[in-house]
Amino acid sequence: MSEFTIDWEREQRTGLAEAVLCDGKSAAQIEAILASAGDRPMLLTRLDEARLAALPPERRAALDHDPLSRTAFHGRVAPPAHRGPCVVCAGTSDLPVAREAARTLAFAGYQAPVIADVGVAGLWRLMRRIDEIRSFDVVIAVAGMEGALFSVLAGLVAAPVIAVPTSVGYGVAEGGHTALHSALASCATGIVAVNIDNGYGAAGAAIRMLRRLRQGA
Repeated sequence: MSEFTIDWEREQRTGLAEAVLCDGKSAAQIEAILASAGDRPMLLTRLDEARLAALPPERRAALDHDPLSRTAFHGRVAPPAHRGPCVVCAGTSDLPVAREAARTLAFAGYQAPVIADVGVAGLWRLMRRIDEIRSFDVVIAVAGMEGALFSVLAGLVAAPVIAVPTSVGYGVAEGGHTALHSALASCATGIVAVNIDNGYGAAGAAIRMLRRLRQGA
């Protein structure tokens, strides 16, 4: 009896395809899951270099792996065909989480540009890109430290803002809890928040929103 059960019908029920969290799994478990998938597309998250290196060479060669986001595509994944959300991140240290969101969206067929290093400590950087950001139907905001980007951005755009606090920071900001509290306590109306470092979850929320918008168009 296998140790796993893949939910291949999830996308039919929810619009979100099955994904495999590799953190906490052995290379043997990951290999068995991929073998069971055959040629069906599958998204792998938190697949670090060590676990990737432990996979058989032919398996590694077949994966589209992105080391920054620690994501991988298995099987044939079609190029993005739909306009997705904009992913905005405060600093370059937040890019791994922002990239996880963008890769998840790409796997689901959405083009999602990443606008990086627009933290509000230098507000002019954000304002220089604000018209571009306003053109998107959904915005994913990724920030650590004090998480000020969430409130500032939500006060400047009409689109829903999905806040992703990151564990980037030190002192009282260490671990991302300050940024999470900032998102939850924001006085800017309409912010929704996902868990710390959860770029995958933010992408999932954005996909649900965008599917509803497309169905209502």
